[in-house]
Amino acid sequence: MRGDCVQRVAQRLGQEFSNRGELRNRLPDAVVLSVGVNDSARVGKPDGRPYTDLDQFATHMGALLDQARSLGPVVFIGMVPIIPEQMPFAEILFYSHGDQQRYRDVTRAACQQRQIPYLDVLDLWLSRGDAWWRSRLCSDGLHPNVAGYRSLLADITAWSAFQSLL
Repeated sequence: MRGDCVQRVAQRLGQEFSNRGELRNRLPDAVVLSVGVNDSARVGKPDGRPYTDLDQFATHMGALLDQARSLGPVVFIGMVPIIPEQMPFAEILFYSHGDQQRYRDVTRAACQQRQIPYLDVLDLWLSRGDAWWRSRLCSDGLHPNVAGYRSLLADITAWSAFQSLL
């Protein structure tokens, strides 16, 4: 859900999981997580306080991943890059690639510790060049546009860890 942080996702994971089965009385076969960009924002100014403290983020991310693993196989889709000069988002939240990388590193390490596959979308998209990834974000500089979601779908479905869930 757009706008949620890792703690909120963890609070509702069990309920979401139990209501997402494709068939009546059947639970999903796997958990696909993608959370963290909202936590990486700074409030009020580019060097303001973090929306979610990095240590708290690490604790909440570990708890979320442990909870998800108790439900079934898990894969994690990393965050897309943001357009820094489009900030602030909603006139108060400032995102940066440096902060995204710090929160990504915590997430990736937590996934590695738990042997959860992690798709590093941030590095993947940045490696394709500015024109490519910028053309896949909405004018808010934060959310993927239609082309962005199509690219995410292609990246995810081509990923071997995702393929192994099918």
